[in-house]
Amino acid sequence: MKASNWFTRFANQASCATGHPSAFVISALIVAIWAITGPIFKFSDTWQLVINTGTTIITFLMVFLIQNTQNRDSAAIHLKLDELIRSHKEARNSMLDLEHGDEEILGKLRERYEALAARARNEGDATNADDRDGADKVGEPKVRAADRSR
Repeated sequence: MKASNWFTRFANQASCATGHPSAFVISALIVAIWAITGPIFKFSDTWQLVINTGTTIITFLMVFLIQNTQNRDSAAIHLKLDELIRSHKEARNSMLDLEHGDEEILGKLRERYEALAARARNEGDATNADDRDGADKVGEPKVRAADRSR
């Protein structure tokens, strides 16, 4: 069994478990029990160290677990969006894989689409061919319907 398969299964199960409301309740109970035991241990440095060490270790491990889950979710969403772009007759294939583009092109596209959104709000959600032509001017090649692969 590959290590990545094992970790993926583990990360999925751990994400489900830690994202469940019962995980929050258990964590809150642990903190409450810790707080209640304060007077018993005279609020000592060791008593404080227990909660600090426990929360630090859990936080450290959860960062990697959350990042792994987000990376997989993000990759799946990008693939689904790429498939929708590829399969739509009027969409531009040049929009595929934009997450790997440089900041200058992304910035120009973002500005263009923000301007289109503002204009649509002002004019009442009208779309026309000028919108597509303007977006093509920021460095994307126009893709004819005949050039698309399906």
